[in-house]
Amino acid sequence: MPGTDRPNVVFIMADQMKWSILRMYSEIGIETPALERLAAQGVRYETAITPHPLCVPARTSVMTARYPHSTGCRRNETLMPDGEVHAFRIWKEAGYVTGLIGKNHCFVRDEDLDLFDVRCEISHRGLPKGGYAGEIVGNTGMDWVVPEADIDAAHTGREHLRDNAQSPRIAYAATDHDESHYGSAVIASQTESFLDRYSAGDWQPEGQRRPFALWVSFPDPHEPFEAPQRYVDMFPPEDVAVPPQREDEYTDGTAPERNRVLAAISRQDDDPEEFRRGVVSVYQAMTRFVDDSIGRIVDRLESLGLRENTVIVFTADHGDFMGEHRMAVKGGVFYDCLVRVPLVVSWPGGGLPQGEVESSPVNTIDVLPTLLKLQGFASFDDSEDLPGDGGPEEHYDFSNIWREDGRVTRAVERRMQGAPLPLVTDAEPREAAFSEYGTGGPPFTMKMLEEIPRQWGYHTIIDSLWAREAEGRRKMARTERWKYVHDPMARDATATSGSDGGPGDVDELYDLENDPWELRNVAQEPEYSAVISDMRLKLADWMIETEEHLPVPLPRQIGRAPG
Repeated sequence: MPGTDRPNVVFIMADQMKWSILRMYSEIGIETPALERLAAQGVRYETAITPHPLCVPARTSVMTARYPHSTGCRRNETLMPDGEVHAFRIWKEAGYVTGLIGKNHCFVRDEDLDLFDVRCEISHRGLPKGGYAGEIVGNTGMDWVVPEADIDAAHTGREHLRDNAQSPRIAYAATDHDESHYGSAVIASQTESFLDRYSAGDWQPEGQRRPFALWVSFPDPHEPFEAPQRYVDMFPPEDVAVPPQREDEYTDGTAPERNRVLAAISRQDDDPEEFRRGVVSVYQAMTRFVDDSIGRIVDRLESLGLRENTVIVFTADHGDFMGEHRMAVKGGVFYDCLVRVPLVVSWPGGGLPQGEVESSPVNTIDVLPTLLKLQGFASFDDSEDLPGDGGPEEHYDFSNIWREDGRVTRAVERRMQGAPLPLVTDAEPREAAFSEYGTGGPPFTMKMLEEIPRQWGYHTIIDSLWAREAEGRRKMARTERWKYVHDPMARDATATSGSDGGPGDVDELYDLENDPWELRNVAQEPEYSAVISDMRLKLADWMIETEEHLPVPLPRQIGRAPG
């Protein structure tokens, strides 16, 4: 299998980091020197979309390059299933040293966990304690370089942050533990140690240098919203840039019922402005802490001489309202603050462009196909399916995913629904990107919400989570200018069919050129009917193109074989 000429991979993922928190994307964002440096050394994708704005569906889709409607991972309780050909199976079988440092929330089967030479998990409230799907107790291949007791002590406040909440909507805090014991710093220290040990020859046979593939997965800036006081002080609440708001956004008859339900639970209309700004301030602090930790990792790669032959990808699984639409956290809707994420690909030693920006819409399920192409493990060249090309037979049971030339089979490539990214490969720019939510369950209505005792807020978000995760089968298409959301289960919704007498779960259409903060749904306005027709066609084409859970074997010749 591959030798030292194959590039290493450091795949960095933040949890719940929206695109607009970064100054390199938005005027309401903050400066993030490490990520800006990484973008200057690579390609920044202006419009990267998550396949699903929820942790597990997004993570499993990124790892398989397949949409949740194909993997079956549509909820946070449906993790990586048996039989998927995912990134770490490919890299492990290719002879790579493999590692996961940080949040998992993706792999739970022993067959998958055994693929990691190193696995050191830490999540939002510290080290895994057991009892939560997607957090696996215990380490593989390395002990923590920071004492576990210190890590636990630094996360005790997160365990009880809700007990002293300043508002039913959300809680936040600035704390003063040793900075090296917070999750973001612990992940950076552990990654530095991994790189040091890799350079010294750990996890490699005598006299053989294997490349590595490492998933560095930061749990922040996901709630609980807490950061060291020093970082919070960098972002005074009075300096927080507040995005535009519309007071009657959920009362003027244009918002679908599910959006109104979420707003009733989470909208911070009763919280003072200082509090709303304070939440954003802590989220900004958490983001900057992650950025500084990424800077440490890139510095260590450079100091060890590993940077030139290492592809670095940075993205997030999904976003967070964090002040937009006067809400925080997330929910089953498709505003850009939830579905649009940062994405940077950097490999100066591989000749990739540096300091360039790709504006066409892409999806984070395109990350794995891009890496496989850059590593030489896949071509994604459809011409290889033509008769007489001399290629090997395709293996549709996926027990063997390799061709004789050291690349994955065409069946593996065809199984993936993502595609190599433009600009860092020879792929053409995209016209649209897509996202989805729901498992076909019944709607969670305003009447159901009224049955939950007030005060509504974060506890209600959790109490109603499973119902809201499952409701409907809504799909989103996004071009550079337009965003369209449709749920086939709501086809009979009208302007008065909601359970509270308002609109049912009607379609959504946003003109992102004239309404970049998505404050006005214009789907019911007649002058946009042609746009909706075009966006519906894009959705239909996407669903048809991705309808196969398994690729059907293609013929190797044009006509029937004799006899």
